Amino acid sequence: MRLHVGSVVLGVSDVRRAEAFWCAALDYRPREEGDETWVVLAPVDGQGPYISLGLSETPVQEKPRVHLDLYSADQAGEVERLLGLGASRVDWADYPQDADFVVLADPEGNRFCVIDTA
Repeated sequence: MRLHVGSVVLGVSDVRRAEAFWCAALDYRPREEGDETWVVLAPVDGQGPYISLGLSETPVQEKPRVHLDLYSADQAGEVERLLGLGASRVDWADYPQDADFVVLADPEGNRFCVIDTA
């Protein structure tokens, strides 16, 4: 038997707000009707892991041990699009001089990176 990543789970304080952001950001849709405490999002094209959003009272970590890396050949364009959807820039002091990533946070404060694949 082989394991694979089925879902990445994010803790959020507002499931509906997070659902709207991640659906728009990744072209995902709810797998089935969620509620105020839980929803599972699936890629519209069927490719990739699910993103599960669960109601959480846990505070956002300043330097999370796990985060999403989103790949794009148009990093600058995607960063601007995500900012327009409600993401925010993170003042990240640990950028290397030749960084190929930008650190953002979703509207819930969960950090993620946009990686330049060009």
